[in-house]
Parts: sequence; C-alpha cells; structure tokens
Amino acid sequence: MRTFNQWMSEYDVSHRNPTNQLIHKICVPLIILSVVGFIWSFPVPEAFQSIPYLNWATLFVAACLIFYLTLNFLMFLGMLILTVVMCWICVLFERAGILLPASIVIFVVSWIAQFYGHKIEGKKPSFLQDLAFLLIGPLWVLRVFYSKLGVKV
Repeated sequence: MRTFNQWMSEYDVSHRNPTNQLIHKICVPLIILSVVGFIWSFPVPEAFQSIPYLNWATLFVAACLIFYLTLNFLMFLGMLILTVVMCWICVLFERAGILLPASIVIFVVSWIAQFYGHKIEGKKPSFLQDLAFLLIGPLWVLRVFYSKLGVKV
C-alpha cells in the first residue's frame, strides 16, 4: 500500500499547471459534494430509517474516512470536517427539494472544468491510471489548504 507522501507525489505529476491546480481546488470539493448528494438520494432500507442520517452516503463517507485515517491522521481530521459540512449541505438541498438536480449539475459542470484543466496541463487525469486517485484528489486539495495555514502534513 502506498503512503500518503507517495500518493501526493504521484498526483502532483499531472497537476503542475497553475490553471489546472486552481480548477482542481474548486472542482474537486464540488465533485465530492455532488457524489455524496447522488448517493444521499438513493432509497434506504426501512432499517436505516430509525437512525437519523443513516443512509448510503453516510456509510460511503465513513468508508472513505477509514481509508484517509490509514494514510494520515491530520488529513483524516480535515476530511472529517469537510464531509460533515458536505452532508449538512446535502440535508439542506434535500429539504429544499433540489438535492438530485443540484448534484447532477454540479457533477457535470465540475467534470467538464476538470477535463479542461487537464487539457491545459497536457496530461491525462490521474484516476485513468488508478481509480484510487478519485479518493486522493480531495487530500491533494486539503494538503494545499493546510500548507496555506502553515500546517505540515
């Protein structure tokens, strides 16, 4: 299994162009939000309904957080905060009756921007090499945020 630093080094290779980096800093969190929103929209078994906020999305988020915990504790903490905020946004969208349509629009627009960024970069997206990079992108963005705060990971 690769270490956190190995994942970051591999991801860095196809994310050097400043425009592509900016697009990723904006679109990766939006893609996460949209995916959580899609999964939040899935019908849940009756057994889930007795536990508040238990749904397929919260189970998915929990599994992702376990993966992040195995890589780096500080990144896990940041992703925990971010995913709680994203789940809260999903609740607000669901109450407004726009969760699924908003998730679709956010997903499509964000991926178009991501592919545009990679066209500028001149390199294919990392996830085409290894699907696990879909979970690494958020850590890459969080690492940049941490560095701006002076937090070393």
